[in-house]
Amino acid sequence: MKYSLFLVFCCLFCMHINATAQVPARRYDSSMKIGKAGYRVTCTNRNPEKNTINISPIGFDNSVRDFSFEIKGRILRAEVDDVNRDNFPDLLLYIYYGDTLNKGNLICISSEANNSVVPIGFPDIVDDPKIREGYRGFDEFRVMEGVVTRRFPLFTADSLGAQPTGKMRQVMYRIVPGEKGGSKFQVARTYDYVKQ
Repeated sequence: MKYSLFLVFCCLFCMHINATAQVPARRYDSSMKIGKAGYRVTCTNRNPEKNTINISPIGFDNSVRDFSFEIKGRILRAEVDDVNRDNFPDLLLYIYYGDTLNKGNLICISSEANNSVVPIGFPDIVDDPKIREGYRGFDEFRVMEGVVTRRFPLFTADSLGAQPTGKMRQVMYRIVPGEKGGSKFQVARTYDYVKQ
């Protein structure tokens, strides 16, 4: 009797450990279009530190070829929108780093009249002292009418025992012309609010 109770306890414990273990990231494979043009995005997401993203333009001029590049982290999701308002599809890739803080970043690929693609630069949050104050990750991204919104919880300034403050920061980005041609995202507005 004691032996069977011991076996039942061991089985339940093993099931609990398996249920709470971190789920490995899944392969990402999605096709997204606006009208007849868009992108197919694939990524193995095997390594939390480095992966290769493969992008196949759909409905573009025949001279536009598939391309790939390495990223730091894993792709969580992607979407197509016209963020630069030129009536051609732009690809937004949401990348999260391998740490437990879910620190995110955005990579944007813009269509140039469906004849070529170019990157649109997205600023690193650590480069802006005002915005990075209280930042510890847990990013959420949304796109609406060409505006990219990044939202994250704020933490106390203590680097060792940082605690949530109960507030959120929302940063809104718009596309502006870059210094050397091309385009880049720039902070349009930022505000803090109490999380409900």
